[in-house]
Amino acid sequence: QVQLVESGGGLVQAGGSLRVSCAPRPDNNYAMGWFRQAPGKERDFVGAISISGEATVYGDSVKGRFTISRYDTNNTVLLQMNSLKPEDTGVYYCAARLGPGSVQSLRIKSTYEHWGQGTQVTVSS
Repeated sequence: QVQLVESGGGLVQAGGSLRVSCAPRPDNNYAMGWFRQAPGKERDFVGAISISGEATVYGDSVKGRFTISRYDTNNTVLLQMNSLKPEDTGVYYCAARLGPGSVQSLRIKSTYEHWGQGTQVTVSS
């Protein structure tokens, strides 16, 4: 049974920064994605990193503000969020994929095999 253990998140004022992390258990090397869901809305793509860690892809609304990186030692993936806006508020979910696929396909929820429990990020105005 694969578990994705998320941590971080919380409450921050607009313009601030937060970081969330996602650790696969047992430890393994996956392509990892982040999605977020605001109340009453769809779960939207935020960003993803390839299995190799050499390629990342981001949603248009977060490009230039959010950065995804990976610790090689334990395959923990970090989502660094800067210049946060109230519209970034939501539950952030990490997802893992072991199967093949293009970096662009990491934008698609259905391609992921495992999901984390979600962590709340709230940005106040």
